[in-house]
Amino acid sequence: MENFIEARGARMAPIWLKIAVVYLLIGVIFGLVMGISHQFQYAPVHAHVNLLGWATLALAGLIYWLCPRAGGHWLGLVHFWLHNIGLPIFLISLFIVNSGHAAAIPVVAVGATIAAVGILFFTVNLFLNLKKA
Repeated sequence: MENFIEARGARMAPIWLKIAVVYLLIGVIFGLVMGISHQFQYAPVHAHVNLLGWATLALAGLIYWLCPRAGGHWLGLVHFWLHNIGLPIFLISLFIVNSGHAAAIPVVAVGATIAAVGILFFTVNLFLNLKKA
């Protein structure tokens, strides 16, 4: 069982990193377009793409690469899905709100909450599994 969990973690780590680098590309292109068009009201979206998308996912991927037991644990899988479902909902709805559509604010809260719960699972996962690494 332990080998299965670690093997799954080893398979998942590159997926985390590939998704992270997609967010990096999105963040760079978004920042470039935002700067060229002088549409700086979208700066919070740009910041969250880079911090929660690129930086957080890349760090999680590297941690899971170094500790495949954590990456393959069910807590790691829940983290993966919650983060990768909540973050796009959060980012897209935040963009809509910053475009002047305040009705999307509850959707921002839902997406941010889903992503935050994913990070809670990440935290618990590391506290439980890094000590065993």
